Amino acid sequence: MAGLSLRCGDCGVLLRSVEEAQAHAEATNHANFSESTEAVLNLVCAACGKPCRSQTEVDLHTKRTGHTEFTDKTMEAAKPIDLEAPPPKPAGEAMDVDASASAEPQEMVAPEVNKEMLADLEAMGFTTARATRALHFSGNSTIEGAINWLSEHQEDPDIDEPLLVPANTITDANKPSLSPEEMKIKAQELRERARKKKEEEERRMEREREKERIRIGKELLEAKRIEEDNERKRMIEMRRLEKEEEKRAREKIRQKLEEDKAERRRKLGLPPEDPAAAKPSAPPPVEEKKSALPVRPATKAERMRDCLRNLKQQNKDDDAKVKRAFQTLLTYIGNVAKNPDEEKFRKIRLTNATFQERVGNLHGGIEFLQLCGFEKLEGNEFLFLARDKVDKAVLNTAGAELNSAITNPFFGVL
Repeated sequence: MAGLSLRCGDCGVLLRSVEEAQAHAEATNHANFSESTEAVLNLVCAACGKPCRSQTEVDLHTKRTGHTEFTDKTMEAAKPIDLEAPPPKPAGEAMDVDASASAEPQEMVAPEVNKEMLADLEAMGFTTARATRALHFSGNSTIEGAINWLSEHQEDPDIDEPLLVPANTITDANKPSLSPEEMKIKAQELRERARKKKEEEERRMEREREKERIRIGKELLEAKRIEEDNERKRMIEMRRLEKEEEKRAREKIRQKLEEDKAERRRKLGLPPEDPAAAKPSAPPPVEEKKSALPVRPATKAERMRDCLRNLKQQNKDDDAKVKRAFQTLLTYIGNVAKNPDEEKFRKIRLTNATFQERVGNLHGGIEFLQLCGFEKLEGNEFLFLARDKVDKAVLNTAGAELNSAITNPFFGVL
């Protein structure tokens, strides 16, 4: 059986004639053609009569127009393919054409292309200039051929410029075309060029990723340094406050001893000590000048310290009870800090007997937990700390205040 089409071995496109195959080869550099007994598909729209040569064209036409009925006229249009190339024109005629062409400038016009295929390509998102070039250089045969040409020439500098061709363009039949071996060599060169371009792009992207990793690493180190610096400042401030509190507690104890000593002298009938001798022990008057300075608002650490101080002063006669409350609070805070994702450590039942005995019944215990972020829920039945409100800095501050209250023997004396 005679062949009905030529099949491109590189992309699989079916072509009706040798002329279409030559145009396809010039446009795509594909050189592997073979005779096929499969006819070129010819589906005609029943509504508007548009012929479609592939299922892709059918889908695009249906999407653009809504027409869904097509008649298969493939075998009606199928004809045995003529494998002989068109005869070349006489040399004299070619020379006359060349002479006339060189004698006067030719008019440049836009090439004639299939309007329906042009509309289909524009519907796919290609510009008019690109679609026109693709159809012209792919032989104006199929949508697939035009798309293949665009994929291989999308980097051309003039791809978006309007295409103009001589109005009386005449194909030089005597111009030798590339042999199959030359086409394969050229195709290999194109593939090698594309591979090198891809490798260069990958190297460039790898350099960009390495720069981004270095930048992120520097930012993390800087953030860590700032956090450590802030933590060091907090610890220095905390030690300073502890020393001041210890100093005030010692002064209060000294004053109490002086009062007891004066009371004993009075009971024994001894004269009181000379006030001038006790004058150096009086606090320096410079302290009164501080009242003229603006009052600094209390920080969260100071409010936590006040809660713990009030709890100890309310139970100053039961040191064991106070210490147990402090240790219980420290356990609650430590569990949340170590396991912030565990809800059981972030939820405390207020009616729990152990909690009420150790913390709940003591003034300042629940207030301290609320300063750490706990909130009352469900009709004041639970204390709950939401996961997104867990603040490690606040929990560390609370732990430091509790440790200070437990280890400092003068805490809460004032």
